[in-house]
Formats: sequence, C-alpha cells, structure tokens
Amino acid sequence: MTEETGAHETSETLDLPRPYESYVYAYPHKTAYRPLPDPAPSLAALWRDEPKDALSLYAHIPFCEVRCGFCNLFTRIGAPDELTTRYLDALDRQATAVREALGDGAPVRFATAAFGGGTPTFLTADELERLCDIAEKRMGADLRAVPLSVETSPSTATADRLAVLAERGATRISIGVQSFVEAEARAAVRPQRRADVEAALARIRDTGVPVLNIDLIYGIDGQTVESWTRSLDAALAWAPEELYLYPLYVRPLTGLGRLSPNADRDWDEQRLRLYRHGRDHLLARGYAQESMRMFRRTDAPPQGADDYACQTDGMIGLGCGARSYTSSLHHSFDYAVDMREIRSIVDAYTETADFTRARVGRWVDADEARRRHLLQSLLQARGMATAGYEERFGSSPFEDFPAELRRFEALGWLDATAPAGLLRLSPEGLAHSDALGPALFSPAVRAAMAAYTPR
Repeated sequence: MTEETGAHETSETLDLPRPYESYVYAYPHKTAYRPLPDPAPSLAALWRDEPKDALSLYAHIPFCEVRCGFCNLFTRIGAPDELTTRYLDALDRQATAVREALGDGAPVRFATAAFGGGTPTFLTADELERLCDIAEKRMGADLRAVPLSVETSPSTATADRLAVLAERGATRISIGVQSFVEAEARAAVRPQRRADVEAALARIRDTGVPVLNIDLIYGIDGQTVESWTRSLDAALAWAPEELYLYPLYVRPLTGLGRLSPNADRDWDEQRLRLYRHGRDHLLARGYAQESMRMFRRTDAPPQGADDYACQTDGMIGLGCGARSYTSSLHHSFDYAVDMREIRSIVDAYTETADFTRARVGRWVDADEARRRHLLQSLLQARGMATAGYEERFGSSPFEDFPAELRRFEALGWLDATAPAGLLRLSPEGLAHSDALGPALFSPAVRAAMAAYTPR
C-alpha cells in the first residue's frame, strides 16, 4: 500500500471479521447464478470473439459411494439403472455441442484439464476410458500433452482405474483422506479404515503419476494438535508433492449440518490454531505455501501450463455440476445441495438433447471482472503484480478498491515488505483468506447469494 491511501486504522480499532466466512474457489459463486431469460444466449455467440488458445477443460462426474458429513458438493450417492452410462451419453452430446460452438475460425487449444466431482473414479475403468475419449475425440484436448488432474477416494482408487488414468496422461492424482485418525474420520461422517487409505496411496504411487495430492481437514470434533500432527505425519510419510489443508465447514443440508451448527468463536480459534500448526509443520519439512490451503513440496515437478491464467482464460465445463467461463458470462446447470434435488438435476441432465445454449448463469461486467482478477490473484501466496492489473483494466487496484485495501492493510493482512509493484498477503492475511475473499464480493453478488434459497 502507498501512503496516499491514508490508512490510519489499527486492528484494535476494527471489528475483527470471522475468519471462516466461506471458501472462495470461484467468483461469482454459483448461488449468485440465476436462470437466464429467453432467448437464452447461444454458446456459439458467447465464444465467437473469445480467445481459445489456452482454455481449461473440466469434466464433472457427480457420483460418490458415500456422502461425507461435511460435503456440500454437487454429487449423488450411487448410480442405479445404468445411470453412469446415460450420464456419459449426455456428456458426449454436450461435448459435441460445445466443440461445435467454439468454431473452426480461431485455433482451439486446451492448456490444462481436470476430472472432478463427486468422485470421477466412481466410474469403472472402461467408463474412465470413455471419459478420456470424450475429452480427446469430442473436445480435441490432448490429455498426454497437458497437465491432467483427477480426483479419487480411498475406496475407488483401484489398480485398474488408476492404470487407465496413468496411461491416458494423468499428471496429478488428488485423494481426499481428510484424516488418518479413524475416530476423526467417523466424527466427520466419513467412515474409513486407515489400512484401506494406506493401500490406496500405495496403488497411486505404483502408477508413477508424478504428482500425488492428499487432502486433509482440520477442525473436526475431538481433533487436537497432537492428533492433527499424527495425520500430517502420516501424509508426509508418502512424500506427497502437494498437500491441501482444508478447514472444516458445517453447512446447511449436509450430514454435519443436520447434527450441529458448531459456528462459535471458540471453534474459529481452534481452526486457526490447527491451521497455523499445520502450516508451520509443513514449512519446516520442505513445503512451500501456495495459498491458504495449498502446500507444494519445494522439489516437486511443476504443475500447470505456463500460458494459462485462471484470472483471464476461459473454462469449458462438461457435466451438470461444472461451470463454464467466458469473459462476459459464467454459466452452469441448476445448483443444489439436497440429495433429492441433486438426483432430479442429474436425471434432467441425462435427458437433455440441446446443449447449444447457456441456461443458468451470471453476466460478468467490468466491475465484476476487476473483482474476480483481484480475488483470484490476491488469494495466492505469490500475490499480484499491479502492472498486470493496470495493463488489463487501465486503472490501479488502489483506485478501484481503496476502502477494501485500506481495511486489509489496517488488519495487517497485506505484506508491508512486498517489493514495489507487488500486492501480496501477509501470513495473517493468508490465514484469513476465507474472510478476505468474501469482503471483495460486490453488493450485487452478495444480494443474489443472500436471496438464494438452499435446496
């Protein structure tokens, strides 16, 4: 921050925000999306003038064997009556329509790809082959030439499935372990045996896929610094190239949400203590912090395309829970958390014949584009070069967001030691990412999210 901002408040004079308001992994959030009025915009029109030489491809598989107590993702349990076949049929139709909408005039190239969910490895090995074929033969993505990340779970990380992913070009396998302590896993309504988790990790390592990511959760009922350390050390025994440390959230319509509200200041402080301990534990063991959640082993192979930037480049989302981004519109299908609603949306998706139009989404104007760029950059540990922001928007972030940045500075969330021209969070700023991110939401997005009725 410069002296011209006039910041004079101190953290003692401010009302300290709650540190865990919400995880900002995309902006605007899906709860701000709404049905688009007729005539719904065509994908061909939306993509006509967009750059297409560094796109991201995401395929969403909305199936799991069980639903964890903390999960509010768009996923359903099980897939009766050949539902996975019908879902992949619909994914094939959607991919065909989207690729046609991209046109042939400008080069179309994918710089990165990911399969998420749900649990993509809920699919059989043959179905995973088909999923890769859709990405390659319908969309034109060269999965062996770009970073490909795939999510899995201990119970579905079988040797035959993992072999398909490795052969088709997966460069990163991410497994949700959450806790190596069985009592904590049960408390999070995620029953699993540690022996099964360890066996799955061994199978992943046997594939030779270069990057293993392990997800862990802190803030589970009954978790202590000691038990948290045991989970961290159990994960470190596998020398994962990446570790994600997630704070537990208790959200409406989830298993834990039906059991306990658990949202008081003491829990906030517990999570902050566990976060700081986990951060310091990993930093002392050869990991670098990439964001509040992500830690990467300093000698790990690079992941990600040099020419892809999440702030500016487009995303193609396939599947009923996936988002797609153009510069002017973010869109998806309907959104829900309740299992009955999700089943209905998945069924409707499998019956969809026309995928040529965007039906549900939110338009992104110049102000929202500025907010998104600042959010997506500032929440990364490396920070944001202000010159890139100024080149894109013709203005300074200090001019566009003076009140917000003054407040972050007063709270001690901005790194006063950052080089000139770099806007970067302090360690405490990173710790409070889930408060800082929502503070940058526009009034319009906040109002839309507040008006959303969870279902």
